[in-house]
Amino acid sequence: MGATNSTAAIATARTRLTDLGQAHLFSDWAADTPAEDELRFFQQVEKLDASYPGGLSSYVENARRLLAESKAGFNPLEGWEPSIPTGTTLSFGSDDFLQHEQLGIAELDGCSFVLVAGGLGERLGFSGIKVALPWQTTSGQTYLELYIRSILALQQEAATTTGKKVQLPLAIMVSDDTASRTEELLKANDNFGMVEGQVTLLKQEKVPCISDNDGRLALNPKDPFQIMTKPHGHGDVHYLLHSTGTLTKWLQTGVRWVYFLQDTNALAFKVLPASLGVSSKLNLHVNSVAVARTAKESIGGIMRLRHKDGREMTVNVEYNQIDALLKGTVDPRGDVAGPNGYSPYPGSINQLVLLLEPYEAQLRLTNGSMPEFVNPKYTDGTKTSFKSPTRLECMMQDYPKSLRPSAPVGFSVVSDAIIFSPVKTNLADARIKSKAGEPTYSAPSGESDAYSSACEMLAASGVRIPKASFEEMGGVHVAMSPRVVIDPSFGVGVASWRAKLPTPEAIRLTRTSTLLLQGELKGLRIESLNLAGTLVVRMCAGANVTLRRVHVANAGWAFKTLWGSEGDEALDIRGYKVVRQAQRELVFSTPGDYIVEDDEPAGFCSML
Repeated sequence: MGATNSTAAIATARTRLTDLGQAHLFSDWAADTPAEDELRFFQQVEKLDASYPGGLSSYVENARRLLAESKAGFNPLEGWEPSIPTGTTLSFGSDDFLQHEQLGIAELDGCSFVLVAGGLGERLGFSGIKVALPWQTTSGQTYLELYIRSILALQQEAATTTGKKVQLPLAIMVSDDTASRTEELLKANDNFGMVEGQVTLLKQEKVPCISDNDGRLALNPKDPFQIMTKPHGHGDVHYLLHSTGTLTKWLQTGVRWVYFLQDTNALAFKVLPASLGVSSKLNLHVNSVAVARTAKESIGGIMRLRHKDGREMTVNVEYNQIDALLKGTVDPRGDVAGPNGYSPYPGSINQLVLLLEPYEAQLRLTNGSMPEFVNPKYTDGTKTSFKSPTRLECMMQDYPKSLRPSAPVGFSVVSDAIIFSPVKTNLADARIKSKAGEPTYSAPSGESDAYSSACEMLAASGVRIPKASFEEMGGVHVAMSPRVVIDPSFGVGVASWRAKLPTPEAIRLTRTSTLLLQGELKGLRIESLNLAGTLVVRMCAGANVTLRRVHVANAGWAFKTLWGSEGDEALDIRGYKVVRQAQRELVFSTPGDYIVEDDEPAGFCSML
């Protein structure tokens, strides 16, 4: 709408708003309305206009169309029939999995990463940003540090594979709530090892609220000179990547792939190389990194949809739409399991691998806009009044809806492994879900799954892992494996772990053991380890360490239930804490070559 720093500009903005049917926003202003309030209002209007593809006129037009469809009871899936989409299912650790993993590792030098992190942890009972939460309490490392160290490990692997210097960029979508805190977290930790300019913050703006079916924008009831706004949804990440020129810049620097991940799934990188291999092999422009979905599970399903008019698309169908869609088309039983015990439609977890060149071209074509929906809460069956103002929303995973039917869109599923365990449910609700036998997606389940996932990597390398025990953590039932936390620098992919564990039959952990490997682990090799208790290994860059024969037997670390607040939100959202009773620590703070070889359980460390 243009700069609102002059009387003429404000007059023009008034006229445009009036033409959009929005004169009510200022019609009640008194003649002596303070100039600063008037200016404040139009500055907000200008900001809202600039932050939406096509401006406020497009927003209002889209709102009226979608609200009319909502009032008429329009079913967006009417006329569409589902089928199983193109994709690949790999069994974790199998030969096929390893082949795809190697294909993906060859593509790592062209990767970029997008972390959608616009929310606070208030729903969990955590007042900070979610990426500042510890993903487990054994090390206390935050999600953001884990993600960045995972990217740096991939970067190191890509440099080793290609023999050239590699820098993998990361963009983080933030919001008014999280922008400054994310910036402060990065600054306080020197970007967790990333160099200046490697991390880009993309700030998401909110969109206006709508008060009725005519698309009239709603004023803030606490401030008549401000329009009420709400988040537009994580689909804004596409617009931000386009409008800031980030994708164009990445394309010019040789980036080929973009990997999208969510803010609290500690397992997001586990199968990335294999999924990237699927994308490369099938030449997919969009690859949904998915999971095997249980029938009626509360996650969306990836489906190939064909309309009776001939249109086709491969998209995510929301879980609350799946049963009705299937009943009305391919199976009168609705959302039921197939012969393998799972739905034939892979489960969407909002992790996407996109081929950058066609992605960037598509966003230039659409100006970064995404398919939207509206979900008004009506006061009654006439659908004429809202209980409260609504707004348009968009979802990141709906990007394929904007593509032409021939675009190669598919999925990759890795079975027999835990790759998805987000933390999004508060402890009180998680306890209720746990009693009902439902997935809790809570801090206790996220932590226990992280340990189980590391044990799966060890098992895929040939290490015999004790069977997990079912325990109650903070009032939530979880499957607890040995508490294994291994820094991503240890290795990328199963083949890399196998090379670091040449005699896996000589590695033994008891079910209650804790193994914490921290620091720069590129030079770590484990030949023989007998662990009954807690072992902590910390290494600096340039240290090459061989655990040739290590015996550990101590009281170890244990979890203690909390019966009240600890004054630490990161613990309170779990309902337990770690009690560090005893441990053996091996610290290598000076570069060099080391062998640890025990004659007796106490052991000794010698430098070569």
